[in-house]
Amino acid sequence: MLRLLIPVDPPEAALPPVGTPTLALRGETMGTYWAVKLVSAAGPDPLVLRRELVALLDGIIAEMSNWAPDSVLSQFNAAPAGTWHPLPDDLFTVIAAALDVAAASDGAYDPTIGPLVDLWGFGPAGPRGASGLPTAAEIAAVKARCGWQLLDLNREARLLYQPGGLHIDLSAIAKGFAVDKLSRHLTARGITSHLVDIGGELRGWGIRPDATPWWVGLERAVGRAGLAGGLETRVALHGLSIATSGDSRRFLTGTDGARLSHTIDPRTGWPVPDRLAAVTVLDADCMMADVWATALGVLGPEAGFEKAAAEGLAALFLLRDGDGIAERMTPALAAMLDEEA
Repeated sequence: MLRLLIPVDPPEAALPPVGTPTLALRGETMGTYWAVKLVSAAGPDPLVLRRELVALLDGIIAEMSNWAPDSVLSQFNAAPAGTWHPLPDDLFTVIAAALDVAAASDGAYDPTIGPLVDLWGFGPAGPRGASGLPTAAEIAAVKARCGWQLLDLNREARLLYQPGGLHIDLSAIAKGFAVDKLSRHLTARGITSHLVDIGGELRGWGIRPDATPWWVGLERAVGRAGLAGGLETRVALHGLSIATSGDSRRFLTGTDGARLSHTIDPRTGWPVPDRLAAVTVLDADCMMADVWATALGVLGPEAGFEKAAAEGLAALFLLRDGDGIAERMTPALAAMLDEEA
């Protein structure tokens, strides 16, 4: 069975001339791939456009990567206590949004959990290897160095305060911001029909010459028996973005055999339980879909669902139920269902 999702009140889209070719560009960034598909009858030279997109991605890494030791973010993380730091426009936008979602989720999302991510072997420090899983004492000690409430952002002056020892990790929001940035650049270039994909987080705009939208399949989750579950679902990505947070690709295995997700609960210092396999969020902005997918995944199947519904988020929760996968769909997502599919 194939389930279709259609945007509610989508923006108008111009139909490209019949026969206009689709151009595909791709590369590597942020530890994953990037890919762009676009339809443009008289667009820019592909090599020039690719260089522009790569420059935008490199600029984001230079500001926001905690894997690059010379990035603006890494310099902030290494700065001494009691110092204020001016933020470039893009980094300010991302940190402001990160703090807003941290507050709205009561700390289920926390941009300062970089040390915990490292401790569990999912950060720049690399896997733990033979050292095994962290001890409760190690987790407690590292957790004491985290806390989004310790960040002081002067939004008027665009200054960020380093109280000492805080390490920001924007991995759960920067990739979504990059998707939005590339999409906005394409639109500014007059390319009004395009699909941007960075590591499975996507934003689509416009329609193709055959009058069809950019159809994208929602990521399915893996049950405890190792098989993918949930209905096959495709969404028409026009003015919409998709981001998914789950444990299907990056995880450790606990002593009891349970999956230990790369998503860390900042409130406990431990990976989120494996009952919730994945959360997919659809939003106009990929940045917000990205960060909310993480926050809802930490909140879990009950509190996360309630928060998503209260925030009006279009979200799909995939839960492990026995050897299979059960689904929960928020009202905002259910409103997109194509009843004729």
